[in-house]
Amino acid sequence: MSDTRRMLAEMADPLFAELGADATMDRDGARLEQLGLPALLMPEADGGFGGDWMDALTVFRLAGYHALAIDLPAMIVAKTAGEGTEAHFALMAFARTAQIAGALDAALALSVGYVNERQQFGRPLGKFQAVQQSLAGFACEAAAANCAAVGAAQALERGDAGFEIAAAKLRANRAVEVGTTVAHQVHGAIGFTQEYGLHPLTRRLWQWRSEYGNDAYWSKRLGKLVVDAGADAFWPGLTARTD
Repeated sequence: MSDTRRMLAEMADPLFAELGADATMDRDGARLEQLGLPALLMPEADGGFGGDWMDALTVFRLAGYHALAIDLPAMIVAKTAGEGTEAHFALMAFARTAQIAGALDAALALSVGYVNERQQFGRPLGKFQAVQQSLAGFACEAAAANCAAVGAAQALERGDAGFEIAAAKLRANRAVEVGTTVAHQVHGAIGFTQEYGLHPLTRRLWQWRSEYGNDAYWSKRLGKLVVDAGADAFWPGLTARTD
């Protein structure tokens, strides 16, 4: 992580943690504006932050980690691509992918903390093999969503990210089902209460999963990209994107 990106994270993380799921534009929007976050991707010459897509990934992911109620990613993307355009639809899919990755990490951390504190039959829930296996699967899904988001951000930096965004949103969408299921299983009824931190995370995850392309949409889009390129181009094209 670059020094600039580390500074950005250190600035955004505590603010998003403070605002969280209860933030409103009327009350808190000015604080985001003061830090210049809505103009994250605008050039410095135009009064923006001058950030790149890896910077955006950092901010989007933190917004997801803290279930930030203000749709800051949409504000940032709107200043980059006009709403209603194909470029806007794709960039918002990337934003939701990054938010999903962050929220899954937060839900995983809550779940691990809970099972290590909650006692059952005289020992922590985290000591039971079935619970460990479930959380291991959850961790794999969260890691996959994060890797997909990073890959999409790197492709955006290169300038051709259609394939990576399609694959990333689809992979993140599929991680939501496993992650939220395991999180609520290990938490039991407490996970559904509005006062508990898991509730806003899973509510946002289910929302982001369906926004800007659900599983069916991105599966079809990804399949069309592969078919249109032809069978002979599949493997060379795939390896070229991972160099």
